[in-house]
Amino acid sequence: MVTHEKDGFLAREQVAQAVTDTKAFDRRAIPQGAEETYWQAEDGWNIRRFDWRTDLSAGASPRGSILFMPGRGDLYEKYLETFAHFHENGWNITASDWRGQAGSGRMTDSQYVGHIEDFSVWIQDLRYFFARWKASTPGPHVIMGHSMGGHLVARALIEKAADADAAILIAPMLGMRGLNLPLPIGHFITRIMKRLGDPKRPAWKVSEKPASPLEIRQSLLTNDDDRYADELFWWGKRPELVMGPASWTWVERAYASARFIRGPGQWEGVEVPVYVVATSADELVRHRNIEEAVERMPRAEMLEFGEEAAHEILREVDAVRDKALTGIDAFLDRAVPAVAHHRE
Repeated sequence: MVTHEKDGFLAREQVAQAVTDTKAFDRRAIPQGAEETYWQAEDGWNIRRFDWRTDLSAGASPRGSILFMPGRGDLYEKYLETFAHFHENGWNITASDWRGQAGSGRMTDSQYVGHIEDFSVWIQDLRYFFARWKASTPGPHVIMGHSMGGHLVARALIEKAADADAAILIAPMLGMRGLNLPLPIGHFITRIMKRLGDPKRPAWKVSEKPASPLEIRQSLLTNDDDRYADELFWWGKRPELVMGPASWTWVERAYASARFIRGPGQWEGVEVPVYVVATSADELVRHRNIEEAVERMPRAEMLEFGEEAAHEILREVDAVRDKALTGIDAFLDRAVPAVAHHRE
Protein backbone atom coordinates (compact mmCIF):
# COMPACT_ATOMS: atom_id res chain seq x y z
CA MET A 1 0.00 0.00 0.00
CA VAL A 2 1.27 3.48 -0.90
CA THR A 3 0.36 6.70 0.87
CA HIS A 4 1.04 10.33 -0.04
CA GLU A 5 -0.87 12.28 2.57
CA LYS A 6 1.60 15.17 2.49
CA ASP A 7 0.86 15.71 -1.19
CA GLY A 8 -2.87 15.71 -0.51
CA PHE A 9 -3.62 13.41 -3.43
CA LEU A 10 -3.77 9.77 -2.45
CA ALA A 11 -5.32 9.02 0.92
CA ARG A 12 -4.40 5.90 2.91
CA GLU A 13 -8.06 4.97 3.32
CA GLN A 14 -8.71 5.06 -0.41
CA VAL A 15 -6.04 2.53 -1.25
CA ALA A 16 -7.12 0.34 1.66
CA GLN A 17 -10.69 0.39 0.35
CA ALA A 18 -9.78 -0.64 -3.20
CA VAL A 19 -11.83 -3.78 -3.63
CA THR A 20 -10.32 -7.01 -4.88
CA ASP A 21 -13.38 -8.37 -6.67
CA THR A 22 -12.98 -8.58 -10.44
CA LYS A 23 -15.03 -10.01 -13.24
CA ALA A 24 -14.07 -12.80 -15.63
CA PHE A 25 -11.33 -10.61 -17.05
CA ASP A 26 -8.75 -9.66 -14.44
CA ARG A 27 -8.50 -5.88 -14.66
CA ARG A 28 -5.66 -5.91 -12.12
CA ALA A 29 -3.12 -7.96 -14.04
CA ILE A 30 -1.30 -7.42 -17.32
CA PRO A 31 -2.86 -9.97 -19.72
CA GLN A 32 -0.91 -13.02 -20.71
CA GLY A 33 0.72 -12.44 -24.06
CA ALA A 34 0.87 -8.65 -23.68
CA GLU A 35 4.21 -6.84 -23.54
CA GLU A 36 5.30 -3.73 -21.67
CA THR A 37 8.35 -2.07 -23.18
CA TYR A 38 9.75 1.39 -23.95
CA TRP A 39 10.23 3.39 -27.12
CA GLN A 40 12.56 6.34 -27.53
CA ALA A 41 11.40 9.71 -28.75
CA GLU A 42 13.54 11.67 -31.19
CA ASP A 43 15.41 13.34 -28.33
CA GLY A 44 16.00 10.02 -26.56
CA TRP A 45 13.22 10.35 -23.94
CA ASN A 46 12.09 6.87 -22.83
CA ILE A 47 8.33 6.42 -23.16
CA ARG A 48 6.44 3.38 -21.92
CA ARG A 49 4.25 1.31 -24.23
CA PHE A 50 1.90 -1.66 -24.09
CA ASP A 51 1.42 -4.13 -26.95
CA TRP A 52 -1.08 -6.98 -27.15
CA ARG A 53 -1.02 -8.75 -30.46
CA THR A 54 -3.71 -11.08 -31.69
CA ASP A 55 -3.10 -14.83 -31.68
CA LEU A 56 -5.42 -16.05 -34.41
CA SER A 57 -5.68 -19.66 -35.46
CA ALA A 58 -5.59 -21.08 -39.00
CA GLY A 59 -3.32 -18.30 -40.20
CA ALA A 60 -6.05 -15.67 -40.28
CA SER A 61 -4.90 -12.06 -40.34
CA PRO A 62 -5.68 -9.60 -37.54
CA ARG A 63 -8.69 -7.31 -37.87
CA GLY A 64 -6.27 -4.38 -37.78
CA SER A 65 -4.39 -2.31 -35.20
CA ILE A 66 -5.59 0.19 -32.60
CA LEU A 67 -3.37 2.75 -30.88
CA PHE A 68 -4.83 4.04 -27.60
CA MET A 69 -3.62 7.30 -26.03
CA PRO A 70 -4.74 8.01 -22.43
CA GLY A 71 -5.71 11.23 -20.71
CA ARG A 72 -3.93 13.70 -18.43
CA GLY A 73 -2.30 11.98 -15.48
CA ASP A 74 -3.69 8.73 -16.85
CA LEU A 75 -2.25 5.22 -17.06
CA TYR A 76 -3.01 2.56 -19.61
CA GLU A 77 -3.47 -0.03 -16.85
CA LYS A 78 -6.94 1.45 -16.28
CA TYR A 79 -8.06 0.36 -19.74
CA LEU A 80 -6.98 -3.28 -19.82
CA GLU A 81 -10.60 -4.41 -19.86
CA THR A 82 -11.30 -2.22 -22.90
CA PHE A 83 -8.19 -3.52 -24.62
CA ALA A 84 -9.45 -7.06 -24.01
CA HIS A 85 -12.72 -6.25 -25.78
CA PHE A 86 -10.94 -5.18 -28.96
CA HIS A 87 -8.31 -7.90 -28.68
CA GLU A 88 -11.06 -10.53 -28.57
CA ASN A 89 -12.44 -9.01 -31.77
CA GLY A 90 -9.14 -9.59 -33.54
CA TRP A 91 -7.44 -6.20 -33.13
CA ASN A 92 -3.79 -5.72 -32.28
CA ILE A 93 -3.67 -3.26 -29.38
CA THR A 94 -0.97 -0.74 -28.58
CA ALA A 95 -1.07 1.94 -25.88
CA SER A 96 1.53 4.52 -24.97
CA ASP A 97 2.13 6.93 -22.14
CA TRP A 98 2.63 10.58 -22.87
CA ARG A 99 6.10 11.75 -21.94
CA GLY A 100 6.18 13.14 -18.43
CA GLN A 101 3.41 11.02 -16.90
CA ALA A 102 2.57 7.50 -15.75
CA GLY A 103 5.69 5.36 -16.20
CA SER A 104 7.47 7.77 -18.55
CA GLY A 105 9.22 10.19 -16.24
CA ARG A 106 8.25 13.69 -15.17
CA MET A 107 8.79 17.18 -16.55
CA THR A 108 9.35 18.73 -13.11
CA ASP A 109 11.07 17.70 -9.89
CA SER A 110 7.73 16.63 -8.42
CA GLN A 111 6.22 13.27 -9.31
CA TYR A 112 2.75 14.58 -8.56
CA VAL A 113 2.57 17.62 -10.86
CA GLY A 114 1.65 17.16 -14.51
CA HIS A 115 3.58 19.60 -16.67
CA ILE A 116 4.47 20.32 -20.30
CA GLU A 117 6.06 23.41 -21.82
CA ASP A 118 3.80 23.19 -24.84
CA PHE A 119 1.37 20.63 -26.27
CA SER A 120 3.37 20.66 -29.52
CA VAL A 121 5.98 18.52 -27.72
CA TRP A 122 3.40 15.75 -27.37
CA ILE A 123 2.25 16.19 -30.97
CA GLN A 124 5.81 15.72 -32.18
CA ASP A 125 6.18 12.59 -30.04
CA LEU A 126 2.95 11.21 -31.46
CA ARG A 127 3.98 12.04 -35.03
CA TYR A 128 7.27 10.21 -34.57
CA PHE A 129 5.73 7.18 -32.83
CA PHE A 130 2.67 6.83 -35.04
CA ALA A 131 4.69 6.58 -38.26
CA ARG A 132 6.83 3.79 -36.83
CA TRP A 133 3.89 2.01 -35.22
CA LYS A 134 1.93 2.10 -38.47
CA ALA A 135 4.86 0.72 -40.46
CA SER A 136 5.24 -2.21 -38.06
CA THR A 137 1.60 -3.26 -37.61
CA PRO A 138 -1.14 -4.53 -39.92
CA GLY A 139 -3.90 -2.19 -41.07
CA PRO A 140 -6.39 -0.76 -40.96
CA HIS A 141 -4.90 1.60 -38.39
CA VAL A 142 -7.18 3.22 -35.84
CA ILE A 143 -6.16 5.82 -33.28
CA MET A 144 -8.16 6.31 -30.09
CA GLY A 145 -7.74 8.96 -27.41
CA HIS A 146 -9.41 9.67 -24.07
CA SER A 147 -9.79 13.19 -22.60
CA MET A 148 -6.43 14.99 -23.04
CA GLY A 149 -5.45 12.07 -25.26
CA GLY A 150 -8.56 12.79 -27.34
CA HIS A 151 -7.52 16.43 -27.62
CA LEU A 152 -4.04 15.49 -28.77
CA VAL A 153 -5.31 12.85 -31.20
CA ALA A 154 -7.70 15.43 -32.66
CA ARG A 155 -4.89 17.96 -32.98
CA ALA A 156 -2.68 15.32 -34.60
CA LEU A 157 -5.43 14.74 -37.18
CA ILE A 158 -5.69 18.47 -37.83
CA GLU A 159 -1.89 18.79 -38.22
CA LYS A 160 -1.64 15.57 -40.28
CA ALA A 161 0.67 14.13 -37.63
CA ALA A 162 -1.20 10.80 -37.49
CA ASP A 163 -2.14 9.19 -40.79
CA ALA A 164 -4.91 7.01 -39.40
CA ASP A 165 -7.69 5.22 -41.27
CA ALA A 166 -10.18 6.13 -38.54
CA ALA A 167 -10.18 7.86 -35.15
CA ILE A 168 -12.16 7.48 -31.94
CA LEU A 169 -12.33 10.29 -29.38
CA ILE A 170 -13.63 9.45 -25.90
CA ALA A 171 -14.77 12.49 -23.86
CA PRO A 172 -12.15 14.59 -25.67
CA MET A 173 -10.82 17.65 -23.88
CA LEU A 174 -11.71 20.17 -26.57
CA GLY A 175 -12.64 22.73 -23.92
CA MET A 176 -12.19 22.77 -20.14
CA ARG A 177 -14.88 22.83 -17.45
CA GLY A 178 -12.43 23.61 -14.63
CA LEU A 179 -12.99 27.36 -14.68
CA ASN A 180 -16.22 26.98 -16.67
CA LEU A 181 -15.35 29.97 -18.84
CA PRO A 182 -15.28 30.53 -22.59
CA LEU A 183 -11.90 29.65 -24.09
CA PRO A 184 -10.64 33.23 -24.69
CA ILE A 185 -11.52 34.37 -21.15
CA GLY A 186 -10.15 31.21 -19.56
CA HIS A 187 -6.95 31.59 -21.55
CA PHE A 188 -6.57 35.21 -20.48
CA ILE A 189 -6.97 34.34 -16.79
CA THR A 190 -4.58 31.39 -16.95
CA ARG A 191 -1.91 33.52 -18.62
CA ILE A 192 -2.11 35.89 -15.65
CA MET A 193 -1.98 33.03 -13.13
CA LYS A 194 1.00 31.52 -14.90
CA ARG A 195 2.94 34.77 -14.40
CA LEU A 196 2.04 35.26 -10.73
CA GLY A 197 4.46 32.62 -9.44
CA ASP A 198 6.37 29.56 -10.47
CA PRO A 199 4.65 28.45 -13.71
CA LYS A 200 5.42 24.84 -12.79
CA ARG A 201 3.52 25.05 -9.51
CA PRO A 202 0.31 22.99 -9.25
CA ALA A 203 -2.77 24.83 -10.47
CA TRP A 204 -4.94 23.17 -7.80
CA LYS A 205 -4.43 20.93 -4.81
CA VAL A 206 -6.34 17.70 -5.30
CA SER A 207 -8.86 15.81 -7.43
CA GLU A 208 -9.23 16.35 -11.18
CA LYS A 209 -10.86 19.76 -11.11
CA PRO A 210 -10.01 23.12 -9.49
CA ALA A 211 -11.82 23.74 -6.20
CA SER A 212 -13.04 20.14 -6.16
CA PRO A 213 -12.30 18.07 -3.02
CA LEU A 214 -10.66 14.68 -3.39
CA GLU A 215 -13.70 12.99 -1.88
CA ILE A 216 -15.78 13.66 -4.99
CA ARG A 217 -13.10 12.60 -7.47
CA GLN A 218 -14.89 9.35 -8.27
CA SER A 219 -18.13 11.16 -9.10
CA LEU A 220 -16.25 13.18 -11.72
CA LEU A 221 -14.87 10.03 -13.35
CA THR A 222 -17.23 7.05 -13.10
CA ASN A 223 -20.33 5.69 -11.38
CA ASP A 224 -18.79 2.21 -11.16
CA ASP A 225 -17.23 1.64 -7.73
CA ASP A 226 -15.20 -1.41 -8.71
CA ARG A 227 -13.73 0.13 -11.83
CA TYR A 228 -12.81 3.27 -9.92
CA ALA A 229 -11.10 1.10 -7.30
CA ASP A 230 -9.04 -0.53 -10.07
CA GLU A 231 -7.11 2.71 -10.45
CA LEU A 232 -6.39 2.82 -6.73
CA PHE A 233 -5.16 -0.75 -6.95
CA TRP A 234 -2.68 0.15 -9.69
CA TRP A 235 -1.54 3.21 -7.74
CA GLY A 236 -0.76 0.92 -4.82
CA LYS A 237 0.97 -1.70 -6.95
CA ARG A 238 2.89 0.80 -9.08
CA PRO A 239 3.25 3.99 -7.00
CA GLU A 240 5.47 5.60 -9.64
CA LEU A 241 2.35 6.02 -11.80
CA VAL A 242 0.57 8.36 -9.37
CA MET A 243 0.10 11.92 -10.58
CA GLY A 244 -1.94 14.77 -9.16
CA PRO A 245 -2.76 18.27 -10.40
CA ALA A 246 -1.48 19.98 -13.52
CA SER A 247 0.89 22.94 -13.52
CA TRP A 248 -0.25 26.43 -14.44
CA THR A 249 1.83 26.13 -17.61
CA TRP A 250 -0.10 22.97 -18.54
CA VAL A 251 -3.43 24.75 -17.94
CA GLU A 252 -2.45 27.81 -19.97
CA ARG A 253 -1.06 25.70 -22.81
CA ALA A 254 -4.22 23.56 -22.76
CA TYR A 255 -6.31 26.67 -23.34
CA ALA A 256 -3.95 27.82 -26.08
CA SER A 257 -4.13 24.44 -27.82
CA ALA A 258 -7.93 24.29 -27.51
CA ARG A 259 -8.19 27.71 -29.15
CA PHE A 260 -5.80 26.61 -31.89
CA ILE A 261 -7.79 23.53 -32.87
CA ARG A 262 -11.02 25.55 -32.83
CA GLY A 263 -9.70 28.03 -35.38
CA PRO A 264 -11.20 28.62 -38.83
CA GLY A 265 -10.85 25.63 -41.14
CA GLN A 266 -9.23 23.37 -38.55
CA TRP A 267 -12.02 20.85 -37.95
CA GLU A 268 -13.17 21.12 -41.54
CA GLY A 269 -9.80 19.80 -42.71
CA VAL A 270 -10.05 16.49 -40.81
CA GLU A 271 -10.59 13.99 -43.61
CA VAL A 272 -10.69 10.67 -41.74
CA PRO A 273 -13.89 9.24 -40.24
CA VAL A 274 -14.13 10.17 -36.56
CA TYR A 275 -16.36 8.67 -33.88
CA VAL A 276 -16.87 10.72 -30.74
CA VAL A 277 -18.25 9.29 -27.48
CA ALA A 278 -19.18 11.98 -24.97
CA THR A 279 -21.52 12.82 -22.12
CA SER A 280 -23.42 16.05 -21.57
CA ALA A 281 -22.96 15.49 -17.81
CA ASP A 282 -19.16 15.72 -18.06
CA GLU A 283 -17.77 17.96 -15.31
CA LEU A 284 -14.21 18.00 -16.67
CA VAL A 285 -14.55 18.92 -20.35
CA ARG A 286 -16.93 21.35 -22.06
CA HIS A 287 -19.55 19.40 -23.96
CA ARG A 288 -20.50 22.27 -26.27
CA ASN A 289 -16.96 22.37 -27.67
CA ILE A 290 -17.27 18.67 -28.50
CA GLU A 291 -20.62 19.21 -30.22
CA GLU A 292 -19.16 22.05 -32.26
CA ALA A 293 -16.22 19.91 -33.42
CA VAL A 294 -18.57 17.11 -34.50
CA GLU A 295 -20.73 19.59 -36.39
CA ARG A 296 -17.71 20.97 -38.25
CA MET A 297 -15.84 17.76 -39.11
CA PRO A 298 -17.02 16.38 -42.47
CA ARG A 299 -17.02 12.69 -41.44
CA ALA A 300 -17.76 12.78 -37.71
CA GLU A 301 -20.41 10.95 -35.70
CA MET A 302 -21.21 11.19 -32.01
CA LEU A 303 -22.66 8.82 -29.44
CA GLU A 304 -23.95 11.01 -26.63
CA PHE A 305 -24.74 10.07 -23.04
CA GLY A 306 -26.39 12.12 -20.32
CA GLU A 307 -26.60 11.91 -16.54
CA GLU A 308 -25.97 8.15 -16.63
CA ALA A 309 -22.32 8.69 -17.57
CA ALA A 310 -19.40 10.59 -16.07
CA HIS A 311 -16.10 11.45 -17.75
CA GLU A 312 -14.49 7.99 -18.04
CA ILE A 313 -17.14 6.42 -20.26
CA LEU A 314 -15.11 3.28 -21.00
CA ARG A 315 -14.85 2.67 -17.24
CA GLU A 316 -18.51 3.30 -16.52
CA VAL A 317 -21.19 0.88 -15.33
CA ASP A 318 -21.85 -2.00 -17.70
CA ALA A 319 -24.97 -0.51 -19.33
CA VAL A 320 -23.05 2.62 -20.36
CA ARG A 321 -19.76 0.95 -21.19
CA ASP A 322 -21.40 -1.81 -23.26
CA LYS A 323 -23.40 0.74 -25.25
CA ALA A 324 -20.24 2.73 -25.94
CA LEU A 325 -18.30 -0.33 -27.09
CA THR A 326 -21.19 -1.50 -29.27
CA GLY A 327 -21.27 1.92 -30.91
CA ILE A 328 -17.52 1.90 -31.49
CA ASP A 329 -17.63 -1.62 -32.96
CA ALA A 330 -20.42 -0.61 -35.36
CA PHE A 331 -18.49 2.51 -36.38
CA LEU A 332 -15.37 0.46 -37.11
CA ASP A 333 -17.41 -1.95 -39.22
CA ARG A 334 -18.63 1.03 -41.27
CA ALA A 335 -15.42 3.04 -41.42
CA VAL A 336 -12.84 0.26 -41.84
CA PRO A 337 -14.73 -2.91 -42.86
CA ALA A 338 -13.11 -6.22 -42.08
CA VAL A 339 -11.56 -8.07 -45.01
CA ALA A 340 -11.54 -11.86 -44.72
CA HIS A 341 -8.24 -13.21 -45.96
CA HIS A 342 -5.62 -15.73 -44.90
CA ARG A 343 -1.89 -15.99 -45.15
CA GLU A 344 -0.50 -18.30 -47.79
